Amino acid sequence: MIRIDKNESPYRALTDEEISQLAVDTHFNQYADDEYADLQRSYAAFNNLDPELTSFANGSDEWIQKSMIVLADGPVLVLEPDFVMYEVYAKQFNRPLTKINCREDWTFDYDEIYNTIKELRPSVFIFSQPNNPIGTLHPADFIQKAAELMKEVNGYLIIDEAYGEFNQEPTDYPKGDHVVRFRTLSKVYGLAGLRVGVAVATKATIDKLNSIAHPYPLNTFSLNVSNYLLNQTERLEEFIEMNRQLSRKLLRIFKEEVGDVITVIDSSTNFVLTYGEKAVDLGEYVVNNGFLPRMYPESDNAALRATVRYSIAKDEQLDELQKILKEWRNQQ
Repeated sequence: MIRIDKNESPYRALTDEEISQLAVDTHFNQYADDEYADLQRSYAAFNNLDPELTSFANGSDEWIQKSMIVLADGPVLVLEPDFVMYEVYAKQFNRPLTKINCREDWTFDYDEIYNTIKELRPSVFIFSQPNNPIGTLHPADFIQKAAELMKEVNGYLIIDEAYGEFNQEPTDYPKGDHVVRFRTLSKVYGLAGLRVGVAVATKATIDKLNSIAHPYPLNTFSLNVSNYLLNQTERLEEFIEMNRQLSRKLLRIFKEEVGDVITVIDSSTNFVLTYGEKAVDLGEYVVNNGFLPRMYPESDNAALRATVRYSIAKDEQLDELQKILKEWRNQQ
């Protein structure tokens, strides 16, 4: 079974020989010393950030969990659908949770969001940009307006950019102690199993998030592999572009082969979401032919239960998937 349900990169960015040498060079009998600071500098340099305003934890999940612990008491505002772990971590700490549902066409009413912020006065408003599982980008003016409103109510705006590198448009982020951005090396960098999550914020907010940090937040091997990869600048840029090309190919395949009978949402991520009367039927056909997409039979959201999400795969696997889609379409 070829798994296309977790939005991972289908390739590793480094060779077996490089990984073996990194393992040999990693002194995992000792605690990490300078490796964390090395990664700060490398990640910041590659992404044009200030290393002092960049911090790391065990995946973006840990940053989400930390934000529920230390970023003020009070209600948490999320969108529906969005990354399920926002709700999971809010419930872990008994944070009141309010959801704003999308429309039937999987877009959001931003005026409704603005009004909810004013009335609810949430301490945290967190959302993914682009959205997971929809795959679409929220407009820049929405993010700016949301940041202004969250400042007015003394709350934090958290922008979860797990798939941010798939958007190549210039982005102007709102500023302030109340604005936090989360990123990850799990997706476009191909390091999902190493669990490297990134937080970008002001010094005051980074310090607040790290007030409950572990002494050694990442294992030495994850630090060393990440740092090495980020210093292979040309290769890494090529690897990132390859993942983007696979993402464009995945979307094109679905649009061309089945876009006339199910709805395929335009995506700025490494996955596509499909919905419509026949979407689940196609998903089951794909499963029966050796690919495992993400389906939502357990969801409390009835609309989401009628969708199927497909992640990128290796180039030749996408060719195989295209044949499966074509076969299914010919049977309709």
